[in-house]
Amino acid sequence: MHTILILGGGKSAIFLIDFLAKSCQSKDRRLIVADIDLDSATKKLKNQPNTQARQLDIEDAKSRQSLIRESDVVISMLPAFMHPIVAKDCLHFGVHFFSASYESGEMREMKSEIEAKGLLFLNECGLDPGIDHMSAMQIINLAKSKGEEILSFKSYCGGLLAPESEDNPWKYKFTWNPRNVVLAGQGTSRYIENGDLKFVPYHQLFNRLQTIQFPGLGDFDGYPNRDSLGYRRVYGLEKIGTMIRGTLRRSGFCKAWNIFVQLGMCDDSFQMNLPENTTLRQFLNSFLPYDPELSVEEKLGNLIPDFDFPIWEKIQWLGLFGNDLLPHTKGSPASILQAILEKNWKLYPEDKDMIVMQHLFEINGPDGAKEIRSSLVCVGEDSTYTAMAKTVGLPLAIAVDLFLDGKINLTGLHIPVLPEIYIPLLAELENHGIFFREEVRVG
Repeated sequence: MHTILILGGGKSAIFLIDFLAKSCQSKDRRLIVADIDLDSATKKLKNQPNTQARQLDIEDAKSRQSLIRESDVVISMLPAFMHPIVAKDCLHFGVHFFSASYESGEMREMKSEIEAKGLLFLNECGLDPGIDHMSAMQIINLAKSKGEEILSFKSYCGGLLAPESEDNPWKYKFTWNPRNVVLAGQGTSRYIENGDLKFVPYHQLFNRLQTIQFPGLGDFDGYPNRDSLGYRRVYGLEKIGTMIRGTLRRSGFCKAWNIFVQLGMCDDSFQMNLPENTTLRQFLNSFLPYDPELSVEEKLGNLIPDFDFPIWEKIQWLGLFGNDLLPHTKGSPASILQAILEKNWKLYPEDKDMIVMQHLFEINGPDGAKEIRSSLVCVGEDSTYTAMAKTVGLPLAIAVDLFLDGKINLTGLHIPVLPEIYIPLLAELENHGIFFREEVRVG
């Protein structure tokens, strides 16, 4: 009997748990879900056969290692900084390791020992990273097999709202970690365009947009992710002239969000200690110049050259021009802004989220030039069974299922860019409604 251990049973784990729990009914397996919240983990398992919930404080090394030691495969759904700790335990006890997070430098330091022990450590097997790698490599390898040259590759992904749930001016609510949303893009983004290296500092990021269109859904803003250059090697496109990986928001979102960036309200580097009765308006005003006569709205308009009604409407909707009290008054500007947004951008039970992903290729080959637009749209069922949870959790669940069934015969440290992984995984994802539509324009 194979034992699968899932560490962390949060919101993004629901499809992962459901899939693997169901597999335990027909295959010689058992599933353990370990979480600090035992009641939540128990409810997610729904009393299915061969499943068990365990309470675990991940920082309790003795308990954590005891659970890992009795497992054959560990899936870490913990915060990314915890993955290397869990991976080291897996390496020590000879247990296979899977995660949806980026492969870290610490993980790469274990590469030779992972190989020596004949283990499979598979990272970046979720949505972005994950489905993006697999779907892109399918197109890239097919083009190479035809003797075609890939001149340009752009890839964008976003976790947004389904159109029927876009009930606020931002057309946005939190569908994943709010802190990551508030801090998104900090640092310098790097990409290459028409052979020119481009570096975009954070204060310019939300001015550097590309309009991305999805048939039937309209326009989205795409802004570059932190590092697109490293993926030239990962995708085998070292000589490509254009390589951009980016994030999607609804058209108009980035222009308004840029106000917070320019004012410094996304800064997480210092702590504020405001009076207990500070209002949202006063919080906004604390980032504006002093003027004894001008209103907050006037000062903001004078400071921001392209301040227009859509921006005003979005900021006003958040209550930042009003006199409601701040949710809390101590913390970094980013944490206080996050608390404000969590109240306003909360998913209600009936809300549906939406994942959108698009690859844009320019390819030259023996038959001439062509452009490929490959688009994924996945809509959630409700605020529990979200598209985000589905696209993050199902690739991991399917990968573990295929591995335990002997259909992925690999060892070592990997991400899902190999045909042995992505071909069967994409085929199974399509059976669950996760698939791309391709449009090809010749000439």
